[in-house]
Amino acid sequence: MPEQKNPHQGPIRLAIVGGGPQSFIGPIHQSAAVLDRKFQIVAGAVSSDPIKAKAQGVAIGLSNDRAYASVAEMINGEFQRSEADRIEAVAVMSPNDRHFPDCCLALQAGLHVICDKPLTHSVTQAQTLLKLVDDSNLVFGVTYNYSGYPMVRQARAMVKSGAIGAVRMLHVEYFQGGMATRIEDTELTPKLQWKLNPERSGPSLVLGDIGTHAHHLASFVGSSPVTQVSADVGTVVPGRTFDDYAAIQWRFANGARGMCCVTQAAAGAENNISFRIYGETGMIEWQHTQANYLRHAPLNEPLRVLGRGDPYLLPPAVRATRIARGHPEGFRESFANLYSDFAALITEKQNVKAPDRLAHDLPNIRDGVNGLLFIEAVLKSSHSDGSWVKYQSV
Repeated sequence: MPEQKNPHQGPIRLAIVGGGPQSFIGPIHQSAAVLDRKFQIVAGAVSSDPIKAKAQGVAIGLSNDRAYASVAEMINGEFQRSEADRIEAVAVMSPNDRHFPDCCLALQAGLHVICDKPLTHSVTQAQTLLKLVDDSNLVFGVTYNYSGYPMVRQARAMVKSGAIGAVRMLHVEYFQGGMATRIEDTELTPKLQWKLNPERSGPSLVLGDIGTHAHHLASFVGSSPVTQVSADVGTVVPGRTFDDYAAIQWRFANGARGMCCVTQAAAGAENNISFRIYGETGMIEWQHTQANYLRHAPLNEPLRVLGRGDPYLLPPAVRATRIARGHPEGFRESFANLYSDFAALITEKQNVKAPDRLAHDLPNIRDGVNGLLFIEAVLKSSHSDGSWVKYQSV
């Protein structure tokens, strides 16, 4: 099917793939997409079960004729409509094993794509998508949503401006407690049924689920790709057959070193991702449980706490802020910031990697590929007793 050529009028017409009523992340994507009125959700294939797809699509507000039984049916049906009415973009929030085929169908139809992470199951699949994007003039975004937080963008802008000098150390932690007990021995929800199946979720649950978030956050804020890893990946819950823990030493292209620890089995932990960056002349620290604040400690000077909404923040943070300091913004808004910026790129009909104004603040297809390269390198290191593994980001 040909790439759409004419600019749309009004909000971008969006279709959703996955994200039915029982999904956790689906409603987050859907509400975030429409928060700034940049997208309008008009169609979808919200389940891989054709019968459920129709019924659940209507249940979340789609019209009966645009609640489709499959992605293929959706694309065929939408391209029977006029160019002024059919979908222009697809948001993929299906289980991990569906990302690759669903994204392929959308790209081949000339549709812009926003995909949840991890991008695919394998590096080979990810590189196939990269070629499809590079051969097109389409926007492809990956929802590494922590890069949508205003104070994370402030941290990145400060590092790039030299506020702490050259980066020397970069540490990231991501601790969750939801798998501290043997949930695999209980009656599993539909979400956990596919997450705990490596054929559907990928080769390492902890790395795909939260490790790629930690990797992207480090590369994003530090403005440098990871080049080497030494890792220990496995389980801390006795008898468990899937990964719930990873400890990683990493080295960056800019010479920085550091560590990353991620786990879903930390009893009592909230969902908290955090980073600390130490440069020549100071430190920057952020954590998800206090997402509206950034700690900056210049060398030999008092600690400063910067707040989201402060008037002296740098432009990337200001652009991602909706309301004044004292009125917290959070998880849903971080997704909304990504959707809003993706919409700006689509409106300008530019590829994510092309424009300077927004592209470097947004997670794109290359970030998705790099996440898979990271998983591959970490597992290779862990399987060889933590030996250092070098790899090249795209």
